[in-house]
Amino acid sequence: MSKSAAQPYDTGVPTASLTPVEARTEHGLRRVAPGRLYPWVKRWSWVELGIFAVLIAFWLLPGFDHETMVFGWAHGLGFIALAVLIWIAVLRHEAPYSLLAATMTPVGPLGSVIAIEWIERRDR
Repeated sequence: MSKSAAQPYDTGVPTASLTPVEARTEHGLRRVAPGRLYPWVKRWSWVELGIFAVLIAFWLLPGFDHETMVFGWAHGLGFIALAVLIWIAVLRHEAPYSLLAATMTPVGPLGSVIAIEWIERRDR
């Protein structure tokens, strides 16, 4: 038996990378399904929200200039890490684009926490 007879629909693409029709939307796009990164996105969103809340408290209270600077740096670096983590999860189809959009709002980590809760309630 020749190879073409054994695999008549061989496209040259490994079958492991193909997704079944059920795993696609009505427009042919891959469906988003929580994967290994999604729990880390949830945890880091809450951690970053806590850092942001402490930063706001120190910023509003007088006399905490050093603490404001420390938590400002922590929030800045943490928010960049959160955005990159969510972006990777979106590229891997483990999180929807709406989560990345909500994270990029002016409220930052609060937007990601709200979006995660909304996504989980919508999918129940």
